[in-house]
Amino acid sequence: MLKEIRIHGRGGQGSVTAAELLAHAAFIEGKWVQAFPYFGAERRGAPVKAFARISDESILIHSQVYNPDYVIVLDPAIYKTVDVTEGLKKDGVIILNTTKHPDETGIKNYKVATVDATGIALELNLLVAGSPVVNTSIIGAFAKATEEVKLESVVKAIKETWSGAAGEKNSRAAELAYERLIKGW
Repeated sequence: MLKEIRIHGRGGQGSVTAAELLAHAAFIEGKWVQAFPYFGAERRGAPVKAFARISDESILIHSQVYNPDYVIVLDPAIYKTVDVTEGLKKDGVIILNTTKHPDETGIKNYKVATVDATGIALELNLLVAGSPVVNTSIIGAFAKATEEVKLESVVKAIKETWSGAAGEKNSRAAELAYERLIKGW
């Protein structure tokens, strides 16, 4: 079954890399995948979107994701200025990077899961240019919230993308996010 994912973040946070890692993890499990960014007026710090599709069958659609099954939000403040629920399916799931409990987000009518991906990045000193790297954490949280990919596949995809200490640190971030995710349902 086709599952569509939309990732919201800010330029430089790794939204595109998150989509690619998610697709890579699903590919490891033998699924058909797509991962691609939305090329708008992207610049560091501006709201950006990236997309991924996962399916057990060949994917014939090649457009943006307009009605996602899942929404991932990397920036804890962006959901207050961008309608991250736009087009989200009725039973859709939102995975937010925030310190808040799902009940405290103010998002109604959807399943909400939260994880402090920024806190995990800071805990592991996972920084790029002084900014916390949250994309690998949030993919671990996605694995737990949706069960669309296994944590082991996420870890393998991360380690195949970055070798050595970077791979180990990013893998640990995904594992911690998997453990610490809070489901609101």
